[in-house]
Amino acid sequence: MSILADFKKFALRGNMIDLAIGFTVGAAFTTVVKSLVNDIIMPPIGWITGNADFSDLFWVLHVPEKVTVPEKGFQTLESAQEAGAVTINYGMFLNTCLSLVIVALAMFMIIRAVNRVDEELDERFGEPKPSEEPSDKKCDFCRSTIPFRAIRCPQCTSELNVPNISDSGKPAERPAT
Repeated sequence: MSILADFKKFALRGNMIDLAIGFTVGAAFTTVVKSLVNDIIMPPIGWITGNADFSDLFWVLHVPEKVTVPEKGFQTLESAQEAGAVTINYGMFLNTCLSLVIVALAMFMIIRAVNRVDEELDERFGEPKPSEEPSDKKCDFCRSTIPFRAIRCPQCTSELNVPNISDSGKPAERPAT
């Protein structure tokens, strides 16, 4: 029973629900982008390059013995697959790569817009910029994470060097020894 209770606690946690919503929106977004690539972008590109559709670009690796290959070869991927030919579908791969680039570009633009709005709100409402000083550092002796300005490690109790802080609040470079 504890496994079931643990799973229920995990599944109903806020992060899990947010993740499920993110996947659902991502799946819908992927469907829209796939349609954008296949129905809007690829037809003009195929027309410009002389191909009707990139998804019909393929190489035939092997044709079964009892199958006769048409005189000019298989004209479409569908006809090659119906005949049982083994194919490398590089046109489909190109479509998928283009979809990935478009999704990445769209996500970049969305995140960039959100960051700009966030910065504008910070400026408007006077929130201070985050400190340039790091919040944590590693202990030189036990490698545990400790506060940046700590002078003694709470884990191994080693005495540490006091960090040099420049006037701008950034860690100053240590002189070479």
